[in-house]
Amino acid sequence: MALLSLLFVLVQSLMQYPQPAGDGLDEATHRRMQECEELLDREMARLLQELEQGPPEQQDEGWGALLFGALQQWPFWALAGLLLLLEGRGAGKDKGSRGGIEAEEDARDIGNKRGILLVDRIQCPVEDVERGRSVAAELMENFTRVFIDSVSNSFYPVPQEAIGVGSAFEGWSPREQDVVYRVLVPLNPPPGHAFHLELNSAGQMAARTFCVRVELVCTCEREQLGEKLLCFLHHSQEELRRKQKPSLLETLCTGSYLDVEKTSHWFYQLVRCSWLHLPQSYSWHLVFQPCSRSCQFRLSKGKKSLMVEMLFGVQAQKGGSSIFVSSQPTEADSIASTAWPETYAVAEAKFFQHVARQVPCESLHLKCLQLFTCILRGTGFSSSTWKTVVMHVLTTVPLCQWRRREFARRLWDIMAYLHHCLQLKRLEHFVLGNQSLPAEISLPPAMRTVEPLNLFEHLARDPAAHAEAMRAYGQLRFCLWMLCPSVVSTYICLKK
Repeated sequence: MALLSLLFVLVQSLMQYPQPAGDGLDEATHRRMQECEELLDREMARLLQELEQGPPEQQDEGWGALLFGALQQWPFWALAGLLLLLEGRGAGKDKGSRGGIEAEEDARDIGNKRGILLVDRIQCPVEDVERGRSVAAELMENFTRVFIDSVSNSFYPVPQEAIGVGSAFEGWSPREQDVVYRVLVPLNPPPGHAFHLELNSAGQMAARTFCVRVELVCTCEREQLGEKLLCFLHHSQEELRRKQKPSLLETLCTGSYLDVEKTSHWFYQLVRCSWLHLPQSYSWHLVFQPCSRSCQFRLSKGKKSLMVEMLFGVQAQKGGSSIFVSSQPTEADSIASTAWPETYAVAEAKFFQHVARQVPCESLHLKCLQLFTCILRGTGFSSSTWKTVVMHVLTTVPLCQWRRREFARRLWDIMAYLHHCLQLKRLEHFVLGNQSLPAEISLPPAMRTVEPLNLFEHLARDPAAHAEAMRAYGQLRFCLWMLCPSVVSTYICLKK
């Protein structure tokens, strides 16, 4: 609690620092600043009282995790906050005759400048991640070429061009040391086979899993490599065994359904055998990581190292749909080896690509995500929650307004959107039921018109969970004020 007390005194001293003599701010602006200070005083007093009334273990664990990430460099932020506050309080000298409107504009300009200083201080691992993405993308291009050659004379699934998904390919990552370059490798059925998705779970749409039923189809009229294929349906079993390799049903399926774990083992062997045919094998060292539902490995070269995870999946609907079922496990403790969870990762990656082409400051929304998922980690909200909130705000605030000078406002927009969702106990899934998605994100018609899924439904069902989420929000807001009090409070005052 000593660190907390010190930080509390620091913020109080910043807000109560005596104003320089001769300040010419008009009375209305003085009153607004005083009201803002009183608002912050009341809010911090309330949060501190809630914290100190809680059990000791909750105090230690909650605030320890909260303040460690945000305030690990607190001396810098303390000095920066003091200088910025003095700048703001001195900015009104000799301006009393300009009137309240011009004074408000001055305050807004100060807030914009402070936002620029803050956004420049947030360090995203952009260069390292970009290099890693380049290495992973080139690697997957080479893998794909070898994969296709390897399965050309077999009846195993046919790997297609890999799609980069997840935070590393979207341009942000919770922490640099946790970056995983995740790719989804679509699998097409081999000749003589077809894939059919069958709904496996009766739960909510976000938790849906499917089975991939493998069906044999007639190939009597098809040829492969100039030779006529034997038909699995119309040729005898004896002839098929003598002249043709086993069908997919005999290798990677359990019953009539494609088995994730069998496919993962086959995929691992495919990657291992293909690696020696890649130019990267001469300069990089590859070490596989154990996983039953994907292929994970670490590449290293000297001091450079990156983690790659290759998921595999089946497109939910033919014709370029951005929805897949994949091998990625769900949060459930156990999942059947024939269960393929539905994933929206490709649609989300396409959305971030769409945004990057239009925002004036390419990385501003990514730095917002970086702030909440990394600097303010440990505040009770998952990375997926922050990602969903930020994506919604990107569709409600015009993209032309995502500029460096408006960083503070966008931070508060994100906080306000989260607060609104917590009050309503409702955070809508970003993809399902979203009819305003960009045209390049192709969804099955039923997914655009379905009732949006509520990701905060558990808060509506459990009052204790909702109370804890509101408390976590209060802690987060307090922590954000501690990190950059003058930036956010300036915008709050202007909104009053």
